[in-house]
Amino acid sequence: MTQLRVTVWGENVHEQTSKAVGAIYPTGMHTTIADALNQDARIKARTATLQETDHGLTDTVLADTDVLTWWGHAAHGKVDDKIVDRVQKRVLEGMGLIVLHSGHHSKIFKRLMGTSCDLLWREAGERERVWVCNPGHAITQGLPPQFVLEHEEMYGEPFGIPNPDEVLLIGWFQGGEVFRSGVTYRRGAGKIFYFQPGHETYPTYHEPLVQQILRNAVLWAKPEGVFKTGCQHISADKAPEPITASGASVH
Repeated sequence: MTQLRVTVWGENVHEQTSKAVGAIYPTGMHTTIADALNQDARIKARTATLQETDHGLTDTVLADTDVLTWWGHAAHGKVDDKIVDRVQKRVLEGMGLIVLHSGHHSKIFKRLMGTSCDLLWREAGERERVWVCNPGHAITQGLPPQFVLEHEEMYGEPFGIPNPDEVLLIGWFQGGEVFRSGVTYRRGAGKIFYFQPGHETYPTYHEPLVQQILRNAVLWAKPEGVFKTGCQHISADKAPEPITASGASVH
């Protein structure tokens, strides 16, 4: 069986600077996510972090990646633009991308959306009820009609994203706000899923239903084909039909 090759990218800053975050994710959020993905025998996940050479996303690593997951927050600005260019190229070619929580303001997500990706937010440890809007979608398989996260950071509308291809999940927060918590896009040949839950001071990525969504998402986002980027020049003598100019055939 050929396994789906997943690279789990994590900023890995809060885990090193906050004792509270380190206590919840002692080996990092990226490792927790990768471990959850690897529970499915069809998936082979590895990790990469901001602190590595090329942020762990070398040309070789990305060429060997079918789906990339992305969590960032405190250090969006420290991500090198050349790496953003590199990831964007791979998404357009067909690599899947799963953007998590505060990754909504990452350089790569804003680049691919072409909008501000701004939103309302509040950190009050409130309850979030996540509603499944499309139970027939591959990403929502195995989920109940709705589920509760006892503590999450509130993200609220308006969310400055383009109209999604699909809205799969709606989050309702204890304070009354609602949010498009799970949305999909296609950019080039690549499939993109944005998933809102995952604030670093809450154990969201330990939640079984959240882990199920992540596994479903990477399986959905797998490449369906390859679309090489770049404009290619085709000479007249290589055209599928003869080209005539001034009455004379070029062929």
